[in-house]
Amino acid sequence: MLKIFLGFVVFAAMAMFVIMQGGDSLDMSGEKHGADAVHAPAEVASIAASGASADASAAK
Repeated sequence: MLKIFLGFVVFAAMAMFVIMQGGDSLDMSGEKHGADAVHAPAEVASIAASGASADASAAK
């Protein structure tokens, strides 16, 4: 029983630490769909993909 209680206290302390460190940027509203969904810009992904293919070409 003591181990269960101690495990709960440790888990709760870790969860509170993470929540406090997140501050205002922490979003706990769950998944977003439709107009509320925010995705990373496509150009960043394409730049990363072209950089990886250039590195692979240079290695040959």
